[in-house]
Amino acid sequence: MAKTDSGNVEHAKKKKFQLPHIYVILFVFSAIAAITTYIIPAGEFERVPGPEGRTTIDPNSFQHIEQTPVGIFDFLTVIPRGLIDAGEVVFFTFIIGGMFMVLRRTGIIEVVVDKLARKFSNRSILVIPVLMTVFAVIATLIGTAELSLVYIPVIMPLMIALGYDSITAAATALVGTVVGFTAGVLNPINTGLGQKLSDVPVFSGLGLRFIIFVVTLTAGILFVMRYAKRVQNDPLKSYVYEDDTEKRSLYKAIGETEKLHMNKRQVWASVVTLVFFGILVYGVMNKGWFMVEMAGLFIIMGIVVGLIAGLKTTEICEGFNEGFRDVLMGAFIVGMARAVAVVLEDGQIMDTIVNALGSAVGHLSPSLAAVGMYFVQMMINFIISSGSGHALVTMPIMAPLADIVGVTRQTAVLAYQLGDGFTHIFYPTSGYFMAALAIAGVSYQKWIRFLWPLFLTWVGISVIAMFVAHAIGWS
Repeated sequence: MAKTDSGNVEHAKKKKFQLPHIYVILFVFSAIAAITTYIIPAGEFERVPGPEGRTTIDPNSFQHIEQTPVGIFDFLTVIPRGLIDAGEVVFFTFIIGGMFMVLRRTGIIEVVVDKLARKFSNRSILVIPVLMTVFAVIATLIGTAELSLVYIPVIMPLMIALGYDSITAAATALVGTVVGFTAGVLNPINTGLGQKLSDVPVFSGLGLRFIIFVVTLTAGILFVMRYAKRVQNDPLKSYVYEDDTEKRSLYKAIGETEKLHMNKRQVWASVVTLVFFGILVYGVMNKGWFMVEMAGLFIIMGIVVGLIAGLKTTEICEGFNEGFRDVLMGAFIVGMARAVAVVLEDGQIMDTIVNALGSAVGHLSPSLAAVGMYFVQMMINFIISSGSGHALVTMPIMAPLADIVGVTRQTAVLAYQLGDGFTHIFYPTSGYFMAALAIAGVSYQKWIRFLWPLFLTWVGISVIAMFVAHAIGWS
């Protein structure tokens, strides 16, 4: 009997193994990056003007330079500097957390969620494919995967009320937007810029990209729906069951509460909220707004909507403070993620890494070179998480390399899109992704536990797409 108990304890200990805290993971990555600055030779490309006034690199200008390793005293500052460099995302995370807490205090979110939950109570699963398709279409047209930061707090209450969980809400937004961004049917951020840098007609090759969009989105929708249905049937199977306790009590399942109604002030507050979201869409699509402009709009939105709904100024301020506290950890993680790139830039080895990976592809056969480009782009995205920044550094190298190894430049652009895109919701160095998880209240460890089967599926689809693109001489 004692042996059995001992065996059970040992088995339980093995099963309880978990990934380290995300702080530990990112600190270790930063430390490893600092060590590599002593090992990898420093080097740099010459920066030259690129498309649309952006700075890109001259692929023929790489040269080794004097080593500048990151010492202990330099390392002490990388996390604070990472927070400063990622300030735009950090403060956007705070503002959006604060603004939605103010909206919650007005009571209008609860009423809207109650109405939607009752309307979809008999066909709630359909909400997921509809929302994911809408988010994917928007992202594939305008290239703003960061809008998932806005979508998540909007749809979270509805998902909880329908019997799903925080991961379902986060996945609906993140998976939908990343598929649209990656496939980039008419995305100016990755497809347009990548093709301009490669001297490929802008938005050419639309047919294959559309097929990739449909296939990867279908895989994402089926995966998220399967998980959501499992959670709805048995809430204990949720990866975040305990984490969602407060949310479940706040947004009770349909049938557990009386039907809610808005008072006149809440009705007007709801109308003004819709007007603000209309302004947001107009600004993003027509004025090139990004996080700074959206954050400013959300501050005014929280104040105006709060006052119209009847909140006192003190209640509005306290709402913002409570929202700030809720996303504090995620905002800090964004800065820690940026610290990895800060180390590589200080040690001046980022260009060396990019040059070495690009050169490695040149030794492969054409079909393997196409796939090799994809995996190289996947690796580079760990240290250059910006889609446009990634293109500006890698495409001036990969485009002429494609000519040498017998791969079309259109295929090289696709390798960049697929290698850059899906990793945005997998790598902890992706700033907006870590901010999105913070807003959703989902830990990185639990997200990876959820996502990895879908991510591997996307990798398989991407490899097949690269083989097909090369086989048909896609141009």
